[in-house]
Amino acid sequence: MLRTVWSRSRPDAVYVATEGPLGWSAARAGAALGIPVYSGFHTNFDRYMQHYGAGWLRRPIAAYLRHFHNATAGTLVSTPRLRDELAAAGFERLGVLGRGVDGRRFDPARRSAALRATWGASDGDLVVLYVGRLAPEKNVELAATAYRAMQKARGGGLRFVVVGDGPLGAALARAYPDLLFCGFRTGEDLAVHYASADVFLFPSETETFGNVTLEAMASGLAVVAFDYAAARVHIENGITGALVQPGDARGFVAAAVALVRAPQALPAMRRRARAAMEAVEWSRVVERFEELLLGRAGREEDERGEQRALGSSGIVSRRRGGGGGEETRDLRLHDARSCLDAGAAEATLPVGEDASLLRRSVLPG
Repeated sequence: MLRTVWSRSRPDAVYVATEGPLGWSAARAGAALGIPVYSGFHTNFDRYMQHYGAGWLRRPIAAYLRHFHNATAGTLVSTPRLRDELAAAGFERLGVLGRGVDGRRFDPARRSAALRATWGASDGDLVVLYVGRLAPEKNVELAATAYRAMQKARGGGLRFVVVGDGPLGAALARAYPDLLFCGFRTGEDLAVHYASADVFLFPSETETFGNVTLEAMASGLAVVAFDYAAARVHIENGITGALVQPGDARGFVAAAVALVRAPQALPAMRRRARAAMEAVEWSRVVERFEELLLGRAGREEDERGEQRALGSSGIVSRRRGGGGGEETRDLRLHDARSCLDAGAAEATLPVGEDASLLRRSVLPG
């Protein structure tokens, strides 16, 4: 079907955002028609397995993901660190495309006293927020543990609002009956929930990026998160939020408690978080996305574009020692055609096979 449609209306390039059957069909169709096919690495599916009692599947799933992405003309990832991790795992032709945030939607001006009142929060109270899927891989119970510690340190005037749903929703509601579970929210309703809170707890350690971090910062919230993915790129520890070494659960709790023990520091931190997001515009990300897919981005332009897309607020250079270092370099994607030829496209991917494709060094090193 895709071949028929694309034969009639031929795209300049194809971007595949899923590694499932639909994504593989798109890659095959593009290869058969000679259309460059690029892929995006959005989810660490292999890392999820240990949270569902299927750790033995991690290696074969990782092998499948590598095989899938290496069969495309290039793979876009959200941060330099993720690029480096995937490169070390055998992924090829990697390029960095940062993420943006809609600062007009996610805005502190949407703060609602009426909504806070329904939560039982007055002007002087602090509202802690979590937004995301309620699933094992999201580590939500660590946020609840941090909240309990925050309650103990503050002594009162604190509420915890949970936005989202998932397989753990009912169990979490039973275990923490004093938390406010607001269910799945979207659009302006979601933006109002963000803006009406004060502190955002993001305990996940399985993200490829974590868009909620940017949404919370744009909404003027002080974010506590592990130092990787979006938080590593955009949060300046102690200035626009709090960063914790990955794997340090106690450190996460301590960072959350530190915020409620120094409430006088929160207003300035929240203002700086919002200011940092004002430079992270989707228009710049879209421009770079088009450059990468159409092969117009040379190495020098890539470096400038990556800096713009990852945050031209200057936070990256302040935290990492400049814009030209290891964290801000990029690799040029293959600019000609998909590496999946039409003949190979008809073959079934061997899910359990490890590193079956020969490495092809087509990028400047």
